[in-house]
Amino acid sequence: MATPDFILALRDKIGHDLLWLPGVSIVVVDDDGRVLLGRRADTGHWAVVSGIPDPGEQPAAAAMRECLEETGVEAEVLGVASVSAGAPTSFPNGDRCAFMDITFAARPVGGTARAYVADDESTEVGWFAPEALPEPLLASTPGRMRAALDWLADPARGARFQ
Repeated sequence: MATPDFILALRDKIGHDLLWLPGVSIVVVDDDGRVLLGRRADTGHWAVVSGIPDPGEQPAAAAMRECLEETGVEAEVLGVASVSAGAPTSFPNGDRCAFMDITFAARPVGGTARAYVADDESTEVGWFAPEALPEPLLASTPGRMRAALDWLADPARGARFQ
């Protein structure tokens, strides 16, 4: 995931100290029940599309923007599937952060899945049946997928809060 300029500016001031950051994930499910995944350029792991909203950007708009940028697929957000706080993470450069993730359930409404759309964050993009996921898979992906698939099966149950 490319680091947004506003975070780079914060890092100039605070160094590698722990940052608490907003994050969004979008689980896009097509009419055949397949899930859109991208292979991350930074780790090589397959994952649902995720990113960091720009300052002032609405979370659902950020998720749809990230999806289009990273995969070429235009998605419509249908609802909030889960909200959770991640454990602090350290990056190879020493930066530390923890994310508050909002996972959205969505459906595709246009575009074609392909890597290297507007950035170089994904090396591959594809549609996968939930029972036939590629490896290696980012550790957060199964939980986010399950929350979205559960929400799509019964939206009345609402979002998962951890």
